[in-house]
Amino acid sequence: MLQSTSIQYLKGIGPKRAKSFSARGINTIEDLLYYFPRRYEDRTNFSSISELKEGQVYTIKTEVLFGDQRNSWRRRSFSITEAVLADKTGKINCVWFNQPYLKEYLKPGVSLILYGKVELYNGRMQMNNPEYEFLDGEDDDSLNIGRIVPIYTLPKGASQRSMRRLIKSAMDEFLPKTKDCLTFDLRSRNNLLNLAQSLLNIHFPQDLALQKQALMRLSFEEFFIFQLPLVLRKLKRKEKKGIKHTVNGKLIEDFILQLPFKLTSAQQKVLEEIKTDMASGAAMQRLLQGDVGSGKTVVATIACLIAIQSGHQAAFMAPTEILARQHYAKITSQLAGLIFNGRKLRVGLLTGQDKQKEKIYQEVKEGRLDLIIGTHALLQEELNFKDLSFAIIDEQHKFGVGQRALLPRKGNNPDVLIMTATPIPRTLAITLYGDLDISVINELPAGRLPVKTLHFSQQNKEKAFAIARGELNYGRQAYIIYPVIEESYALDIAGAKKMFAELKEGQFKGFKLGLVHGKLKAKEQEEIMLKFRNKELDLLVSTTILEVGIDIPNATCMIVAHAERFGLSQLHQLRGRIGRGSLQSFCVLISDAQTEEARARLKAMVSSNDGFRISEEDLKIRGPGEFFGNRQHGLAELRLANPLTQMQLLRAARQEAIKLLNQDIRLEERPHQLLKEKLLQRFPEYEKLMLVG
Repeated sequence: MLQSTSIQYLKGIGPKRAKSFSARGINTIEDLLYYFPRRYEDRTNFSSISELKEGQVYTIKTEVLFGDQRNSWRRRSFSITEAVLADKTGKINCVWFNQPYLKEYLKPGVSLILYGKVELYNGRMQMNNPEYEFLDGEDDDSLNIGRIVPIYTLPKGASQRSMRRLIKSAMDEFLPKTKDCLTFDLRSRNNLLNLAQSLLNIHFPQDLALQKQALMRLSFEEFFIFQLPLVLRKLKRKEKKGIKHTVNGKLIEDFILQLPFKLTSAQQKVLEEIKTDMASGAAMQRLLQGDVGSGKTVVATIACLIAIQSGHQAAFMAPTEILARQHYAKITSQLAGLIFNGRKLRVGLLTGQDKQKEKIYQEVKEGRLDLIIGTHALLQEELNFKDLSFAIIDEQHKFGVGQRALLPRKGNNPDVLIMTATPIPRTLAITLYGDLDISVINELPAGRLPVKTLHFSQQNKEKAFAIARGELNYGRQAYIIYPVIEESYALDIAGAKKMFAELKEGQFKGFKLGLVHGKLKAKEQEEIMLKFRNKELDLLVSTTILEVGIDIPNATCMIVAHAERFGLSQLHQLRGRIGRGSLQSFCVLISDAQTEEARARLKAMVSSNDGFRISEEDLKIRGPGEFFGNRQHGLAELRLANPLTQMQLLRAARQEAIKLLNQDIRLEERPHQLLKEKLLQRFPEYEKLMLVG
């Protein structure tokens, strides 16, 4: 009932407001009840202004003495709103940037609650961009004063006070009608509150102890529902018969012998794990984690050769056309001298831009191609394999779970290798990717030097350009990365197009520059990248299109402009484009980071090259939902749960999922009906998997 009742019919919500709530993913009563606070303010006791200390975060109740607004002298369209506020103990200055509408509200005598960090500016206490909530005289309102108060990310047009009233109204009417999908026995074993108690105390906690219990119960539910499909897939996979491959032979030996480098011990270990799976006759589902530049692709290529020498076909799916074409060029060159059954190996490329699709479809269907490399184009219905026995999905986080499932369906339970250069701690990976076996390459090829990472302010960006010019003068190449194509006045950041023109005539005059970005046609992108690869260009100005997979050993310097605009994993991926040869490489971050989070990202980048450590920091900074991305199966559902800080709870939820599905794999027993409904509501694709058995 809750999942089918529209919020449109709640008091105060009509069709127009319902649209703004829908933009936040709130369409039903259930969505509203599961729209959790992002933080809380303890309004049982406010801090007084006289108690404030520099560098600390406070919640204070104040009154406006004076408010004014002016435009920035640097940019006339950028407004600065200033106010002096006070309580009985003292005064504090507040500044808000680019919020011109505030001037109309900051009138003398108006009361408001402020939340923010106190800083010292010109000898005075000041809050920059504090969060605020205006009081309208209802100080005795039990939802807003004298309690632990929830703070929400607001839909457009809503205020904190109206949001609280709406959620409280929905709870009063619908909470008694909620049905718990977790059985009494399961809750008792794990010391969990029931659903109604949990929702009440996550939104309007009686005290912090009950808020923690509510958080634990709702986090457990998220983990539990997330784990059920993973456990189910693993149980179902055991029932399916796979393909038994011949894992040793002359083709594999010849390939490894002709490589211009020796496999690292980590690569050899992972290769043996893959061989064991491929020889077993059970369908392999393996996740290969490896830091940027660790050599995952060559291991994957050897696995493709195992499939080919066993008389089958292999497929290699990459997330972008640039990466697919690069894989194709590199793998075909590595396989060029190999002979199998008296002939050369046949490798094809399929992308969305290919004009000879029909020809490729026919060659794959008739078995005239041993290996097909491509993008999402490999998922097209028209592509049918004669005998697909091995599938690789590269940079798996770029694909949704539905997409990842489509490629293996083109074969008869083929072995699947999923690769990622976004490493996460092994214990966490085992629990999050519970349906997969996990291999890790945690060693860089011999002769690689760690990339030196430096951070300069915008004021000192000339030092960054000097480092790049120095590398270019040595005959090496460099990248300069911008977060956007076009200049953004709203964000006050430079764009790749404009800077390309300026750099060409300024700091890098006399050098050969190229510009590549996502709005260029694939053919244009390919031509520019080919020129850079062939050393016809010295410097490549680009957007994040280079984030994944570009491999140019002569590129030894990367400058990332406005580095605060990039996520930590994204910065690490970008840095992975350099340091791919034996030369010392430099990654230079240019940023005037204003937020604690942005400063933490830059600090992590400068202090470490270890992808596993970087990912841990990223997970701490951003939380799991942002870290794994909304397209990742299950993890978009983790609104409260945090696998890094609640590992024990996640393991308990996984054990309960294993126990339950071993007893009732289709969730047909009466106590599990509500759970089944909730699972299929969130992940409808698993209905077919449940029915097959």
